[in-house]
Amino acid sequence: MNENTVGFIGLGLIGGSIARGLKRYNPKIKIMAYMRTRAKLEQARQEGIVDVILDGISQPLRECDVIFLCTPVEYNAQYLKELKPLLKKGAFITDVGSTKTDIHQQVIRLGMENVFVGGHPMAGSEKTGYENSTDHLLENAFYIVTPSGGYSSPDETVSLSEEINAPDPLSGRLMDIAKAIGAIPLLLDYHEHDRVVAAVSHLPHIVASSLVNLVKEADSREGTMKQVAAGGFKDITRIASSSPEMWEQICVTNQEPIAGILERYINSLSQILEEIRHGDHHALNQFFTESRDYRNSFTSRAKGALAPDYSFSVDVVDEAGAISTIAVILAAKGINIKNIGINNNREQGEGALRITFYEKEAMETGKKQLEKYHYELRP
Repeated sequence: MNENTVGFIGLGLIGGSIARGLKRYNPKIKIMAYMRTRAKLEQARQEGIVDVILDGISQPLRECDVIFLCTPVEYNAQYLKELKPLLKKGAFITDVGSTKTDIHQQVIRLGMENVFVGGHPMAGSEKTGYENSTDHLLENAFYIVTPSGGYSSPDETVSLSEEINAPDPLSGRLMDIAKAIGAIPLLLDYHEHDRVVAAVSHLPHIVASSLVNLVKEADSREGTMKQVAAGGFKDITRIASSSPEMWEQICVTNQEPIAGILERYINSLSQILEEIRHGDHHALNQFFTESRDYRNSFTSRAKGALAPDYSFSVDVVDEAGAISTIAVILAAKGINIKNIGINNNREQGEGALRITFYEKEAMETGKKQLEKYHYELRP
């Protein structure tokens, strides 16, 4: 990438992670940023990530080669008009929003197609804010690039190992930035993007949140469901811990694709309901078989909307010193543990202890170390 000065409007989890990734790639890159919470910007400057703290959408942005819009999706579109007169020749604007049609339509209304390219880094965390950003959050995550002029996807699926040709210079520059921070650029038409993420990102969040609320309403006064909830339930509802404000705006700015896929999902649930009521063994077996086979065909390389879970379970006897012994074995190899706790619900065959690590390498090293001491490990 050839961008030497980069501006950020908003510096939360994603913006902060992109900024950290750029500084790791080239410490000489000049980064300026604006957000409402001044204390976060001061923290970023102390850490050497932000070089210039902005008081608003102001003249210093004229120095930027690229400006990232990293605020909630509705606000991103509103900033375009203010930024338009501040762009120097050759500079461009991009965003990181998880819906694209809304901002591309605003770009068209403002006549800014030649200075804007959309972007959506498909990574995140249930935790938000700059303080939770990392320089590797986007590594091996898809970074979807949506050109202003539209994009026709190739007839055949492109392998991750194949080089994708950018349809225009701005898309190529954003793809270079994505590669610089370790992400995998993927070109999509912005209409297609919104249809895709409605199914694989937005609907799952709605389902997870509705499932959590259903259990809350169905639970007994003693809270038994909440007490035993673990394993599969925690896995499929983890995304319900994300920012309510962000998901409210996603639903508003991607109404039609979400409504369409949600209606299809409701119809599929109604069909499953009837099959259960009639005890249709064949239909139910086919339902679970097809979902299992398709799920097993997914790539394990790409990150999703949440940070990956680097953890495994260990079978141990409930006796004094069991946890401390494991901790000592791992510490002897300099392995940092993010979390260790007891699995109170092990209906999926999990071990008694669940150990979580900060990085994949630490998890793999931890596995090998415990296997040396003949511990039985589970996924």
